[in-house]
Amino acid sequence: MQLKPFYAGIMVLCLSIPRVVFAQPEIPPTAPATLQSEPASSQSSSTNKSDIDVKASSDFSTYADTDHVFVQTPSIAGAISNPTAGWSADASYLVDIVSAASADIVSTASRRWEEVRQAGTLNAAYKPRTLGGSASANVSSEPDYLSWTAGGAITQDLFDKNFTWLFGFYHTHDIAGRTGTPFSVFSHTIDHEAFKGGGTFVLSRTTLASFVADVILENGDQSKPYRYIPLFSPGTSVPNGASIDSVQSLRTSARSLEQLPLSRQRFAGTFFLAHRFSGSTLRGDERLYVDTWAQKASTTDARYLVDLSSRVETGPHVRFNAQTSVNFWQRAYTLGPGYNYPALRTGDRELGPLVSVTGGWTLRLGIGSDPTPTSWVIGFDANLASTHYLDDIYVTSRTSAVGGISLEAQL
Repeated sequence: MQLKPFYAGIMVLCLSIPRVVFAQPEIPPTAPATLQSEPASSQSSSTNKSDIDVKASSDFSTYADTDHVFVQTPSIAGAISNPTAGWSADASYLVDIVSAASADIVSTASRRWEEVRQAGTLNAAYKPRTLGGSASANVSSEPDYLSWTAGGAITQDLFDKNFTWLFGFYHTHDIAGRTGTPFSVFSHTIDHEAFKGGGTFVLSRTTLASFVADVILENGDQSKPYRYIPLFSPGTSVPNGASIDSVQSLRTSARSLEQLPLSRQRFAGTFFLAHRFSGSTLRGDERLYVDTWAQKASTTDARYLVDLSSRVETGPHVRFNAQTSVNFWQRAYTLGPGYNYPALRTGDRELGPLVSVTGGWTLRLGIGSDPTPTSWVIGFDANLASTHYLDDIYVTSRTSAVGGISLEAQL
């Protein structure tokens, strides 16, 4: 069964290895040293024995929610770079192990299912002076879904590196099928063309701002081949959060597979701001989103990290998200005369109206030897999210928890 984008998004929170749609801007290599997440005291004592920097990391995260979905994700990553020559390369690999018995699965009389997704990424960049470029590729595989992405970007520093612009293009090709059925027998293909442009401004030695605009053009049938939609007679009143038994008693005998529009254009703009205080860093961003399915969303994210010492960094993380529904969303779809199904129909509550609040905490401990205590870092992350679905059957709210542990080394 295809892993929902929601669960993939949860993994991004802990692992920072995106399955990809809209990447959030990050502090670029040209940012002032005082804005980096490493405590300032450890930066001043750090010395390089070679022009080559080698880093490696390993992460493990776990996700659980009140809709009986559980995900465990181990991952590894590595990077090598030469800041003097201006080149870098990195790679990552992760495995998602999913176990679910959600309301959507139970409502179709299906048993709990388990699934494994594997994903790998490869990136390379070269920027010898002020003009540079990068290339990236990733592949993701599930029993019934195969996805690959390839693309690149160009970037240039201007005004003594106080402004950096970026433009990128990425192509993604997805093949969706059914578990146990070869793609040659049954499959849908979806193509995504993604354009990214933005700029980063160094406002001062301690303040950085950036803006990123994303445009993604999607073509293909994204309907889930397992998702059946209950249909109701005209005039049937179906309350918000109706139970499985209630829906079964109210619906007609007819059920229809999900059917989504065959194209979708997505647009997003993200503004990012970071400020370095004497012993802490404040980072925040605001992302606005709209698409041709009439869905609109706003996501606000903030993180505050405090340097307790040269070895300890910790602080809170908060996020708020609100979205409207797509224009064909209905809590209860009506079956017309002569078994006339609605042309567009979905049971994916992530396409309906919702609000979500997330709070969490981060702790990073430098366990390396002096004078470079952050050459080895162990990190702990915990996030708790509460999501409320404003117009849906089965589920009106969900509480989820994500915990992660990571080990990073600069070799």
